Amino acid sequence: MKLIIVESPTKAKTISRFLGKDSATADKFVIESSYGHVRDLPKSQLGVDVEHNFQPKYIIPLKARKNVSALKQKAAKAEKIILATDEDREGEAIAWHLISALDLKDRPGDNIERIVFHEITERAIKDALKNPREIDMHLVDAQQARRILDRLVGYKLSPFLWKKIRSGLSAGRVQSVAVRLIVEREREIQKFTAQEYWSVETELTKKSEDKKFKARLIKIGDEAIGRLAIKNADEAKKITDELAGAEYKVVEVVKKEVRRAPAPPFTTSTLQQESAKKLGFSAKQTMILAQRLYETGVITYMRTDSLNIAQVALIQTQEVIKNNFGKEYCLDQPRFYQNKSKGAQEAHEAIRPTDLSRLPESLRKLDVGQLKLYNLIWKRTLACQMQAAILDQTAVDISASQRYAFRANGQVIKFDGFIKVYTETKEEGEKAEDSDYEEGRLPELSAGEALDFVNLIKSQHFTEPPPRYTDASLIKTLESYGVGRPSTYAPTLATIQDRGYVEKEDKKYKPTEIGFSVNDMLVENFPEVIDINFTSHIEEEFDQIAEGKMGWTPVIQEFYAPFSKNLKEKMESVEQLTEESDTPCPHCGKMMLVKFGRFGKFLACPDPESKITLPMPEEAAKIKQLQEKTAGELCPICGKPMEVKRGRFGYFLGCVDYPKCKGITKIQNKTGFKCPNCRQAGLTPIGDIVEKKSRGRGRVFYACSRFPDCAFLMGKKPESQADLDEALAQWKLKPPKNKKWQAKKKAPEEA
Repeated sequence: MKLIIVESPTKAKTISRFLGKDSATADKFVIESSYGHVRDLPKSQLGVDVEHNFQPKYIIPLKARKNVSALKQKAAKAEKIILATDEDREGEAIAWHLISALDLKDRPGDNIERIVFHEITERAIKDALKNPREIDMHLVDAQQARRILDRLVGYKLSPFLWKKIRSGLSAGRVQSVAVRLIVEREREIQKFTAQEYWSVETELTKKSEDKKFKARLIKIGDEAIGRLAIKNADEAKKITDELAGAEYKVVEVVKKEVRRAPAPPFTTSTLQQESAKKLGFSAKQTMILAQRLYETGVITYMRTDSLNIAQVALIQTQEVIKNNFGKEYCLDQPRFYQNKSKGAQEAHEAIRPTDLSRLPESLRKLDVGQLKLYNLIWKRTLACQMQAAILDQTAVDISASQRYAFRANGQVIKFDGFIKVYTETKEEGEKAEDSDYEEGRLPELSAGEALDFVNLIKSQHFTEPPPRYTDASLIKTLESYGVGRPSTYAPTLATIQDRGYVEKEDKKYKPTEIGFSVNDMLVENFPEVIDINFTSHIEEEFDQIAEGKMGWTPVIQEFYAPFSKNLKEKMESVEQLTEESDTPCPHCGKMMLVKFGRFGKFLACPDPESKITLPMPEEAAKIKQLQEKTAGELCPICGKPMEVKRGRFGYFLGCVDYPKCKGITKIQNKTGFKCPNCRQAGLTPIGDIVEKKSRGRGRVFYACSRFPDCAFLMGKKPESQADLDEALAQWKLKPPKNKKWQAKKKAPEEA
């Protein structure tokens, strides 16, 4: 019997399908899962011997011991052990740890094999079995260096934050850089002063035609009119007054054909970015879904920064394109891409479907999220190997009153090419690529032609601050600086939210008070640790370790010696972060201190023995406002009054009898209207119509507060009872399919 060990049971099950089909191999292989890492650094101690070349002290975690014991027994009976963990550094490290955890070191070398594959297909698995190799210790060392360095930073720096700010905080080499970017962007926004500017456009028509087109003012005399050139309404009015009665004439018509090439296939970071923009998925959600798709054999390995596509897949893309869209969309030669990202490694493949002939509609067995992500990957893979889009662009320069120059731009699609399948989505502040293709068709015009004037339009605008980071833009920025790697983006973004350093507002990252304070403390005292260039340099050194160009201990030593010395000095010299408020303590009369708690700032009595605390004045006012708004709310468990409390995710209502009763509810944004469906169905009490947001894209809608007992909802905010009656009639035409969503209990109508 040959024992194949992979990381996950899903992956094991998929491989079993391929090796179990053939009766010749079915009895030879047993496929088992390690359920992730089988050894790690201990949680309760540093686990790194800093006095002896930073040797790690690995243990088998408690949760892994039962499975490791079972694997040991199977390994003892196996004639050969095949380690088939993922092909990246993390997977290589798991394979190496398995040898120690399963006591395999004394077995003959030819009894242990390492195989790798970037897709879980029958062909890939059988090819891998024919081409085993040894464990690549350079990859193991690179993973080990990252793990040890991150442990040293986190384990050593976190107590500093506990002592100087509050307990429970943490620092990290990559996570702290991400927080720094978010904090610095927020300060840019806070300092930003909007600047007024105006634009002037004219509406014109070709002689004897009705179709209007617009042209914008681009020059007055010899002076080009930039975006901010017209500063106020008076300047705009002066221009439009001077143009009164002007004659408009075509000066020049420039036509050109433009080819637009498609975006490259997905890497980990671009998949996370595009999934966030197109599907509304977080980076973490994207990676969970991609992992499932990979482990079930539907897509190739999802942690990669390569833009390569295998030759067999390139051939298949052309077959699928021809069969589904026509021969005119096929390429004569494959299109190849080069990764411009800092630190990109080209060893693996881009993310693509393992079988492009599997159309998204044929995979209905996938759950909704998986199907959406597969559809995105399938379309992007096809599009990157389709013909370029061909656009006809026209620029028309127009004169008015001799000294004024306007320009009209038109663009139409001559051949859609890849955009028949896929267009890339842009971030906030950028024009969506979809709108780049059609700017409107201009009439056929020629130089010297007179035009009919229709209207002059002067418009007021204001400059906008830089946008807050989203999942997509933050990942893009981290990648551009070379901070982190494909496997680190999703956990980093999850960690900075879990720690309470940032929160999301309309899917954009906003630093919390504690995030500002932790960042400022680290920037002031440990600038080298959260310096973007330093973090990028360390990533490059990890890459060199992986390539065998340098050892891992010198990298750790170079960092740790100055870091340790600085930490020791700062632990003694830096004062605890507190400030005196102007609020007297109700007990002793002394001015209370501003301190940090789990959910932000609060006031505390300066007496170390006192436990008296108060919310900050602005928070107290907010709580009072919410308490008045929610007066009369009763606990859903015991029926006692509810009071406003603050938790990790903001304010909520909690039972006054806590901790005896743990009843909690959300604070609903009520519209002032009662639910018409509850009233008609006889539900008591009748629910309120409240404002809600969808989980995916954060779309605002209005629904009954008694969901799921009542599932009534409407898209538009009700302004009158007539709005509710109309919405109820429309809703009843297409009620929820799930019966549990219908009104459950009948009771006398509320008076």
